[in-house]
Amino acid sequence: MRLMTSVLAVLAIALPLGAQGTARTAPPDTSRKPVTYVAGALSTPNADPFPSTYKARPARTTVIRNVTILTGTGQRIDNGVVLLSGGKVVSVGASVNAPADADVIDGAGKWVTPGLIDTHSHLGVYPAPGVDANSDGNEATNPNTAQVWAEHSVWPQDPQFPRALAGGLTTMQILPGSANLFGGRSVVLKNVPGRSTQEMKFPGARYGLKMACGENPKRVYASRGPSTRMGNVAGYRTAWIAAEGYRRRWDKWLETRAGDPPTRDLQLETLAEVLRGNIYVQNHCYRADEMMQMIDIAHEFGYQIRSFHHGVEAYKIADVLAKEGISASIWSDWGGFKMEALDGIRGNLALVHAAGARAIVHSDDPVGTQRLNQDAAKGVASGAALGISISPEVAITWITSNPAWALGLDDKIGSLAPGKNADVVLWTGNPFSVYSKADKVWIDGALMFDRSNPRSWWATDFELGFVPVVMGGSR
Repeated sequence: MRLMTSVLAVLAIALPLGAQGTARTAPPDTSRKPVTYVAGALSTPNADPFPSTYKARPARTTVIRNVTILTGTGQRIDNGVVLLSGGKVVSVGASVNAPADADVIDGAGKWVTPGLIDTHSHLGVYPAPGVDANSDGNEATNPNTAQVWAEHSVWPQDPQFPRALAGGLTTMQILPGSANLFGGRSVVLKNVPGRSTQEMKFPGARYGLKMACGENPKRVYASRGPSTRMGNVAGYRTAWIAAEGYRRRWDKWLETRAGDPPTRDLQLETLAEVLRGNIYVQNHCYRADEMMQMIDIAHEFGYQIRSFHHGVEAYKIADVLAKEGISASIWSDWGGFKMEALDGIRGNLALVHAAGARAIVHSDDPVGTQRLNQDAAKGVASGAALGISISPEVAITWITSNPAWALGLDDKIGSLAPGKNADVVLWTGNPFSVYSKADKVWIDGALMFDRSNPRSWWATDFELGFVPVVMGGSR
């Protein structure tokens, strides 16, 4: 990876904002009023046809004591205690008042963090074994497939789910692929066994809209269009113009209920829900200039981009991302594998963070999602090489509270605070050490993974009969 002259220019902007390892929240964008979600806002006649049927597992009251706690809010507590009860975090601190019948875990030498969150996963839609018969992540039949929903491709028996759980991953956003300008709706899953996708769906989580810039749609549609970046932009704008007209027709009918309702269009329903602020835009985009173009389009049509994904050139516009309130879901060191990724640098995460934007470590990879903590550690090391010091209590936000915000779930997960869901990981040591592993993982207070008890490990039906050998060796 090359460290370009442009990095120095970014550093000149970023470092005066402070790089001492304190937690940051991106300042609001004062240049425009973002679209906001209002409960009960006008929507489609059937806005939730596939509701979550997730039910939390039985959870015992649990005390984890004598541990180093990274809360996900920028705080570190040494020799701390965490109390979990009723599926929630009850208290976190130097000491807690726990009931006599609580399970007590002495975590001497171990660390506790919130459950890890991946904003960019294809588990289930590109399951293992990775054969054509299982390849269900890209509906590469039209540049605009906003009508498809990733949840209808998720295979709950994907053996990659339990392996991600063993890496501390408790929540993930499953996205369609990036062949299209509009790839379809994402779905947010809890990393739990399910007979159906609905049994894994995070209750109340918003959908995301997967959009993609640059080379992928150009390559896929080279012979039938769009085949250029200007063709891509024309395709976005044409679709948003149609969606705006559709939204207005439906909103007028929902207000008056006069006459027959407009004809439903699944493609335009998804886009109209984005314009209403009910669906978040999750935008695959590598180059800085294209991210700037996507921001211009969002301004033109009045929607908000929640996160740029991959964004290997995010460091070039980190100040703009901070101003716009757009997070960056990125890797620590991927780059150079195609032209639009040529200017990837290892300091990307640290520079985005130092500029005041929300930095997020994402995977886009079934192996990477098992090791988000190690990818974050590489981002910290690369920041240190640039003179940007990022403490463990801040770096943990890249894989907990920041991705929770990108999914609109930061009021429920991503940090260890009273009332939050008890999604918790007990690590064998510092989670940013290559030698540390997830020792125990709780989801909604239920112990879902215990490294000391292989017989309790989640085994998908696909693996029954040989899981103890295969999974035992892989962990």
